Amino acid sequence: MTLEKYRPLENSLLTFHDYIPRFLNGTDNPREYLERCLAQIELLEPKVKAFVVMNIDSARKTADASTQRYQAGKPLSVVDGMPFGVKDLYETIDMKTQMNSPVYKDWHGIRDSAHAFSLRQGGAIILGKTSTTEFGMATPPPTRNPYNYNKTAGGSSSGSSAAVGASMIPAASGSQVRGSIVRPAGYCANFALKPTFGAINRGGGHSLAPSQSVLGVHAGSLEDCWSTAFYISSHAGGDAGCPGLYGNPTISESKNPGTIIRLDSLGWDTTTDSTKEAFEVFLEKLIDRGVEIISRKDDDRIKRFEEALREIPEFLFRMLGYESRWPLQDYQLSHPESLSQKMLDSLELGLSVSVEDYRSILKQRQQLRDIQVSLKGIAGSFLLLCSCDPPPDYPYIGDPVYGDVSSTLGAPAFSLPFLEVDSLPVGIQYMGYPGDDYQLACNSKWMTEIH
Repeated sequence: MTLEKYRPLENSLLTFHDYIPRFLNGTDNPREYLERCLAQIELLEPKVKAFVVMNIDSARKTADASTQRYQAGKPLSVVDGMPFGVKDLYETIDMKTQMNSPVYKDWHGIRDSAHAFSLRQGGAIILGKTSTTEFGMATPPPTRNPYNYNKTAGGSSSGSSAAVGASMIPAASGSQVRGSIVRPAGYCANFALKPTFGAINRGGGHSLAPSQSVLGVHAGSLEDCWSTAFYISSHAGGDAGCPGLYGNPTISESKNPGTIIRLDSLGWDTTTDSTKEAFEVFLEKLIDRGVEIISRKDDDRIKRFEEALREIPEFLFRMLGYESRWPLQDYQLSHPESLSQKMLDSLELGLSVSVEDYRSILKQRQQLRDIQVSLKGIAGSFLLLCSCDPPPDYPYIGDPVYGDVSSTLGAPAFSLPFLEVDSLPVGIQYMGYPGDDYQLACNSKWMTEIH
C-alpha cells in the first residue's frame, strides 16, 4: 500500500473475509492477523492519529481464543477474530467513551453499545476507540488522511475511516447525521454503508440528532462491509420499531443496476471542476457497460425532486438544533465553558425553534421522502458524489452537503472508492430507497467488478 499517492485501481486495503479459509486450514490465524494490524498501527498511528484509546492486552487474549476456535473448526461467526474499531460516540465496557468533548473527559460507561456487544459475542476483537468530532458535530480530532497527512480524514467518523484507509484494521463503525459516514469514507478510500434509517441498532450511542442518526460500517472491502453490517443487524437488531437489514449474510450475486438516476443536488454548485470531471468519466464508464443514466434533463419528476432537495438547508439546521437542545442545555449548565462555540450556536438556534416549528420541519422532510419513493417506477437507485472535493487541508473536515441527501431521506447509501482527484480519493455515493440496502450491495458488487 502506498500512502503518498492514491490510485483506485492499484489501491488494496486490508480485508478479513478472504483470510477465513486460511484460519480454517491452519496457514494463518487470528493472533498473527492481529499482530500484523498492530505492526501497521505502530508504523502509521503517530501520523494518522486514528485511535483515541486501545486495549491491546484484551485484543490479544480475544485473538488467542479465536485462534483456538478456528483450529477446532468451530468459529463463532463471520466476524470471529476480526479486529474492529468502535467510533468514540459509542460505549465500550473496557474503554473510555469521551466523544472528543471535555464534558466526557475520562468518562467510562458500564456497558458495551449494542453493536460492540454483538461483535464481541461473535468473537470479534474490539481493538480500540476511533476518533470523532466533538459530539459528532463540531471540533475536529487530530486525525489525518492516510494518503496525505496534511489533509483531513473528514468528519465525524474520522478515526474509523482513517484506520481502515491506512490498513490498520479491516473494519470499524461509523455514524451519520449529515455526511459523517459517506464523506470520510470517500476521503479515505473506504467501502462504507450508511444504512436505511434504523437498520442497525444504535443502542449505547450518544447522537445529538436521533431522528436522523444512523450507525454504519467502514471496511476495506465491500464484502467485509456488508457481512459485518448484516451480522450486527441480525444479532443486535435494528433500532426499536425498525426491522433491521433485509437480504443475505453475504453478497450472493453481482447485479447490473439497470437504470440509475443521477443526482447533482445542491452540492454540485460548489463541487470542484476536477471532481465533476472524474464523476462524469465514471458515469460514462457505466453507460459503456449498458447502464442507463437518467437525470433531471430527461424527466420533469427528477427535476422537481432535485429542486425539492435544495430546500434541505432551510429546515435541517433548525431540526438538528431542536433535537440537540437536550443534552446541550444540560451540559452548558453542568459544565460551563466546556462546549465549543459551534455547539453553543447550535443550542441557541435550537432554543429558538418551537414545537410547532419542529412539527412543520418533520412534515417538510417527510414530503421529500415521499417524493423519492414516487420515483421508484423510473429507476431503482441513484448516483451522486460523497463530497464536493478531494480531502481539503486539515483541520477543515469538508462539506457534508452531499451526505445531507441520503440522511434526510433516511435512505441507504454505499460509499464506493472509485474516483481519484488530484492524487487523492473521492467516493461515489450509491443511494437507494429505504429497505433496499441489499439490492445496493449486489449492484455495488457489479460496479466493483467492472471498475
